[in-house]
Amino acid sequence: MNDDRKIRKYTLRGNLISGFIVLGALLTGVLVVYTVASYPRTDDAEVVANLIGMAPLVAGPVVELPVHDNDFVKKGSLLYKIDDRPYLYALQDALAAQERLEGDIENETRRISAERSRVDVASAGRQSAVANETRADDEIKVSEAAIAQADASLTQAKADADYAVGNLHRIEPLLAKEFVTPDDVHRAKSLAEAKTAAVAQAQSNLALAKAKLLSATAQKQQAVAQLSQTEAQVRESAQGVLVLAPLIAQRESRAAAVRLARYNYEQCSVVAPFDARVTNLTISEGEYAKVGQQLFTLIDTRTWWVLANFRETQIHNLRAGTNADIYLMANPNKRLSGTVESVGFGVTPDPDVVGKLSQGLPDVQRTLNWVRLASRYPVRIRIDDPPAGGLRVGEVAIVGMRRHS
Repeated sequence: MNDDRKIRKYTLRGNLISGFIVLGALLTGVLVVYTVASYPRTDDAEVVANLIGMAPLVAGPVVELPVHDNDFVKKGSLLYKIDDRPYLYALQDALAAQERLEGDIENETRRISAERSRVDVASAGRQSAVANETRADDEIKVSEAAIAQADASLTQAKADADYAVGNLHRIEPLLAKEFVTPDDVHRAKSLAEAKTAAVAQAQSNLALAKAKLLSATAQKQQAVAQLSQTEAQVRESAQGVLVLAPLIAQRESRAAAVRLARYNYEQCSVVAPFDARVTNLTISEGEYAKVGQQLFTLIDTRTWWVLANFRETQIHNLRAGTNADIYLMANPNKRLSGTVESVGFGVTPDPDVVGKLSQGLPDVQRTLNWVRLASRYPVRIRIDDPPAGGLRVGEVAIVGMRRHS
């Protein structure tokens, strides 16, 4: 009986211990699954930074290269200098061309001022010519009226003279017969002489009127010629004023040429745009630098990130602003703090699963692997407290999401 009791006692104790072990294992498993799901971690991570390739914007031999490969440079430090003499000469030539244009504009402005004065004078002359032509027309009309009046007066004077002379010849024979007195003959003779003189006067008036008509006609012809001349002067002077517009239109072109030449000249000396580390330096002084051909690379040391690849089953709780712990393989005992900046939303599809995407019909694989691996998406984590000496791009890191305190 005692042996049976001892066996049952040990059996009960063993069952309890086994139960506690199984329960502990289950709780541990649940805790591990919760921790892995809520605070994922990965060792598939690398340190990254912004990189810029330093490529010249102008071509020429490198005359100064004060930096060396892997040097640390401060913002504003000279990185390299290209022989700037050709670009200085081009800038000076552009400035000289701009000054020549301004001189031409100034001279043309003075000439145009004179042309405008000539336009004013020509316009005044045209108005005077128009007035002269109008006055000549009036004088022609007056002369034509005077000719008509003188012609009528001459006709009347001739008729009166013929009558007076005829009357004298008629009464002169009557004096011998004493039918008329000597006074009657004398009066008739005086009247005939007066009427004959009136005819001469009328002829003179007619000739004078015709002379005035000829003079007025000549004045009109002169006024018409003067008007044509002044109108031609006005048109010529007005066209001369418009010559300044093409010169003014060249101002912006010359200014742009100066700006471009100055820009090229300034690009001969290149300085560091920020605190950076020089790497992949492949040239030396004296080498001819070509436009767009990269000379070396600058690593931006102001901000560092860790690019961590998490499985798609781990990123559903990751959000921008989540805190993370970072350990570098180069110094695994030092913990760095980080903050999630973004979570990737796309990776290149696996051709073994979806086939090849090309024109035409999709090329889909006809067989599938038994083991399906979860895709990994990049998560960008900014390092909050990078070491003073900086980091190295490509360093292997281990990242774990931090528990909330």
